[in-house]
Amino acid sequence: MKIPINYEKLIIAHRGIHNNKNIPENSISSFKKAIIYNTPIELDIQLTKDNQVIVFHDKNLFRMTKKNLLIKKLTLKELKKVPLLNTNEKIPTLQEVLKLVNNKVLLDIELKNIKKYKKLVNKTLNILKNYKGQFIIKSFNPNTIKYLRKKEPNYQYGLLLNNKYPSFLISTNALINYCKPDFLAISKDMTEKKAIKSFHKNHPILIWTISNKNELKKYNHKKYSFICNNLPYN
Repeated sequence: MKIPINYEKLIIAHRGIHNNKNIPENSISSFKKAIIYNTPIELDIQLTKDNQVIVFHDKNLFRMTKKNLLIKKLTLKELKKVPLLNTNEKIPTLQEVLKLVNNKVLLDIELKNIKKYKKLVNKTLNILKNYKGQFIIKSFNPNTIKYLRKKEPNYQYGLLLNNKYPSFLISTNALINYCKPDFLAISKDMTEKKAIKSFHKNHPILIWTISNKNELKKYNHKKYSFICNNLPYN
C-alpha cells in the first residue's frame, strides 16, 4: 500500500526555516526550527564523491561556504570540515536528518538531477526503508521518478516542473505519461496551464516557491499545497 499523505493546503518549509545568516538552509538548525513550528520540511539530497547521501542544494559549495568546490569531487569527511556560512553548522547526511526528524513532521525530499541518479535512488531507498515517518520524494528528472517507482512502488513520487521544459512535453502530458507521478511540484507561473489543471482534478499539486503572504493568499483558494520560504514565519 502507498503511504497515506494528506496533501491539501500543506505549508512546507523550503530547505527548512532559515535566514542564511545564523541559520543556514538545509541545516540541522533550520530543520529543528521547522520541527518547533510543526512544519513539514523540504530538503535536497545528492551524492558525495564517496557516494554518501548528503542534504545540500547546489552542485558547488561557493554560495553557502565561499569555497569554490564541487560536491561530487569531495568525500563526506572532506565536506564535514567545511562550515555553512559563518556558523558552526556542517552539511548533514540524510541519515542525520532522519534521526532528528524521527516522524515529527512530513519530509519532502528532492533528489537532485545528477548523472548517477540510479546510484542516488538506490542509496536513498536503502536509507529510507527503515524510516517510520511520513515522506514524499520528488525530482526534476523524469528518469529518476520512473526508476524510483520500479525499485519501490509503494512510496509517493512527484515530478518537479517549470517552464524550462519544452511546452509540448507538458501540453501533451508526455512527461506525466512517461513517469506517472503521484503529484506534481510546479513553479507558481504554471498554475493556469491546461495540462496542470487536468492533472489536478485527480492528483495533488505543490506550488513552489511562495515568497510572501500575499502570494500565499493568491493561491490559497485552490486545493494546492505550498513550498514556502519561511512562511508563515516571515
